[in-house]
Amino acid sequence: MSEYKSIGTEAELRELLGYPGELVQHKVIGVIDEHCRGFIAQSPILMLATSDHAGHVDVSPRGDAPGFALVLDEHRLVIPERPGNRRMDSLINLLSNPRAGLIFMIPGLEETLRVNGRASIVRDEQLLQRMEAHGRRPLVGILIEVEECYTHCAKAFKRSSLWNPQSWPDKEQLPDIPKMIADHVKLPGISAEQVSASLNESYTKRLY
Repeated sequence: MSEYKSIGTEAELRELLGYPGELVQHKVIGVIDEHCRGFIAQSPILMLATSDHAGHVDVSPRGDAPGFALVLDEHRLVIPERPGNRRMDSLINLLSNPRAGLIFMIPGLEETLRVNGRASIVRDEQLLQRMEAHGRRPLVGILIEVEECYTHCAKAFKRSSLWNPQSWPDKEQLPDIPKMIADHVKLPGISAEQVSASLNESYTKRLY
């Protein structure tokens, strides 16, 4: 049990935080309309949320050139699965629980587009061919059957100043990722320098 006072019911939450306004209640649509299609066409990155049958949650990014997520029609879009680290957390989750949530982002735009629906892993060759990049087609794609589309307000991005370069830390202040990974894995003979070389090889030779 948590040592902190917690909230256990929606009624408690509503009493404390209130209810959404009329605009928010009515902004959700069930199709990819021309506005959503245009947003997706300009988005180079999205966040994909999945969970397995037991509720273990994963959120991971997917990114490529703007419009990399292929809109098929009003109700379906496909995300190409580019080479990764082969953990496949999202894909494995979808095998037991097809629910997925997406947040599409466009650099410089503080509002985002949220898409929720049912997902499946597809390997249709003609479909995958349409998502080829740098001479490589993905081996599989994530097909989303859209149930909800709606914009998300800009407050989090305004508070964080995410797109404001003046708020960004100096590169020297950023976390040392190779050292972080080496310290986390704690494998004999694995140094930060080796991790750095491995990451560089992956980023330069195995993006596609």
